[in-house]
Amino acid sequence: MNNLLTILTFSPVLGILILLLVPRDKAGVIKWVGILSTLLPLAIALFLYGNFDFTTDEMQFQENYSWISIPFGTSPAGQPVFLSLDYQLGLDGLSLALVILSTLISTMAAVAAMSITKRWKEFFILFLINEIGMLGVFLSLNLFLFFVFFEVSLVAFFFLIAIWGYVDREKAAMKFLIYNGVGSAIMLIAFVAIFMKLGTLEIAEITQYLTNPMSPVNAADSPFYLDYGFRLALMISLLIAFGIKLPIFPVHTWMLRIYTDAHPAVVMIHSAVLLKIGAYGLIRFNAGFFPEVMSDLATFIAILGVINILYGAVLAFVQKDLKMVLAYSSLSHMGIVLLGLAALNFAGLQGAIFQTISHGLISALLMFVVGIIYERTQTSYIHELGGLAKSMPYISGILLTAAMANLGLPGLSGFISEFLAYLGLFGVMPVWATIGALGIILTAAYMLRAVLRSTFGQMPERWADLKDAQPLEAIPMVVLIGFIVLIGVYPAVLSEPLQATIQNIVLRIGG
Repeated sequence: MNNLLTILTFSPVLGILILLLVPRDKAGVIKWVGILSTLLPLAIALFLYGNFDFTTDEMQFQENYSWISIPFGTSPAGQPVFLSLDYQLGLDGLSLALVILSTLISTMAAVAAMSITKRWKEFFILFLINEIGMLGVFLSLNLFLFFVFFEVSLVAFFFLIAIWGYVDREKAAMKFLIYNGVGSAIMLIAFVAIFMKLGTLEIAEITQYLTNPMSPVNAADSPFYLDYGFRLALMISLLIAFGIKLPIFPVHTWMLRIYTDAHPAVVMIHSAVLLKIGAYGLIRFNAGFFPEVMSDLATFIAILGVINILYGAVLAFVQKDLKMVLAYSSLSHMGIVLLGLAALNFAGLQGAIFQTISHGLISALLMFVVGIIYERTQTSYIHELGGLAKSMPYISGILLTAAMANLGLPGLSGFISEFLAYLGLFGVMPVWATIGALGIILTAAYMLRAVLRSTFGQMPERWADLKDAQPLEAIPMVVLIGFIVLIGVYPAVLSEPLQATIQNIVLRIGG
């Protein structure tokens, strides 16, 4: 099928159209339509995995259609340049992993959204629009298309936070919009600068221009030559833009409020997928376009990663709110992505991508469980909980399992992710790898402290009648744990589709 990626990207539109026809007061019907609408993208994503050729680093299932074309000068190769805003989609190993993560988490988050109490139709319409944006980001082969889908996701997510969050939802939404809006503006300026210099917005063509030694942009006597300073400026611009999204300290503060003030279903999408757009951008654009600059800044990126890990872990340890523990934990774990990226070798990049996927699964599971606890108790403060294992043994067991995955217990996805990232960095920067590894100990300390104090010990009488997981709630828990265990005991399920893509990046870097 030639248009499979388009069908995948816009398949949530079917659900949106059905939702528009459902009466506004039919809450149950709307919620089930919302959940079922996420199954079609998930099914297509799994079909793509089953038909993906693991042996090639080429983009697969490509689609390329002319859209807008305006004469715009001459290219470095001497060809007429058109401002071509083409519709281009494609899939490699990196995109495939993130597309499956996006569709899977969307389905799980839709189940979590059953607890929303108002404006159900608008919620699920925006939820599905956000899914279209996420899928488009990971499938775009054109910078303009990438930016369009990026903004679609940004706008939809702003309303999801602002309307269906808790007490300070407006402040959380505004902070999200301001930080990510600034990041978008910086990214747009960088993309425009790339087009002005190279005359193209195609990601593959830009990569070829910038990394091929025979390209005019790499010849010092060519009028199209791009000097090191210009590349450094572009590289730092994109590092800031995607660093806000990841997030990297100190541009991380916007994400903390979302954990406490957004609905758990929204936080699941945020922590599992939207943060990963930052990691995707750093790998696809920073490492892909500017490998030599990336190599020169590797130590700086490693230091940022270590700061993320230790700063996030220490603050997670002193938090009183379980949601804030998870917020700072996410900040800390994104530091491991930076460490893997800074290694610039096969093991490190593989570790960065594994951590991206693994943290997406684990953080979604943690937020799903904490969201249920909050719905039952109306609190997420650790000192007000305690003893939940007596009234909610299933939920408490799942929470402990997710915590074990988060701290990197062997046999679970967190272990293989951290092992690969640190393995890659130890080979090139042993000192920073050793300092960063202290985060493993701190993670064990803050996760066990938070989870054990919440679920064990003396149970207050008011928690005696709390209901354990209901059948619909148990499904996402089982599915997410299934994927976490699958990657932990059989990492080839993720490493095989990634291998050719990572090898291609490493070759360009010179590793």
